Amino acid sequence: MRFKRRIIQLSTAIIYNCNLSGFFTGRIYKGKIKGVCTPGLNCYSCPGAVAACPLGSLQGAVAKSRYRFPFYVLGLLLLFGIVFGRGVCGFLCPFGLIQELIYKIPTPKIKKNMVTGKLSYLKYLILVLFVVLIPIIVSEPGFCKYICPAGTLEAGLPLFFLDKGIRRALGLLFSWKVMVLVSVLLICILFFRGFCRFLCPLGAIYSFFNHMSFFGVEVEHGKCSGCGACKECCGMDISRVGDRECIQCMECIDVCPEQAIKCRTFFDEKQ
Repeated sequence: MRFKRRIIQLSTAIIYNCNLSGFFTGRIYKGKIKGVCTPGLNCYSCPGAVAACPLGSLQGAVAKSRYRFPFYVLGLLLLFGIVFGRGVCGFLCPFGLIQELIYKIPTPKIKKNMVTGKLSYLKYLILVLFVVLIPIIVSEPGFCKYICPAGTLEAGLPLFFLDKGIRRALGLLFSWKVMVLVSVLLICILFFRGFCRFLCPLGAIYSFFNHMSFFGVEVEHGKCSGCGACKECCGMDISRVGDRECIQCMECIDVCPEQAIKCRTFFDEKQ
């Protein structure tokens, strides 16, 4: 399952960023499909991006029209959440793939524990503060502007090297974003999917749909012996298969000795 998932992750990253000429010219694609949101975190300003980031679009909609309900973006997030839940994190997010590859760097690792379980709630605070309140109060996309490491890696750094005008205009804010990116990358070397687990507000949004999504994993409780192999093999801070922290990667299916875990698809009857 891991190999198949990796193929999907790589394919998704390529599809999201198939404007290859942008990586040579530094020009951002602004065609018609740029108004469509991808399911996963992928910066609008990335030179290769052909679609928008749902998180950036949500902040932009809130910041520009504080007194209007952003139906379009929230509708898409609702659709993605109901269909995939946090399966988006496990299969359809390029920055999730980057985190998993970085974690392979051979260093001592910090395994999940009670503290990391508590830290997993931090992303909900970031969601409320940087994605909702800052855009409403000061009309700025708080998360994109001050935190998002994906934006710095996919857009900020490439444009820094490709565009002299942008390079001359950059100041303290860009330096801050680079520091945030470096910090996040270091966290992701030590912690499996550290950004995804502790900081990502998009994952926080999708976590609300995990128990109802059409796509995901579920346990056949009649077969389950309660051995805990699924929880042990998972790098996320899950308390059970399919809970809010589960990214629906399906690797637990392969380790279950009772074959009690299965993929829940569109056509299965809800238990």
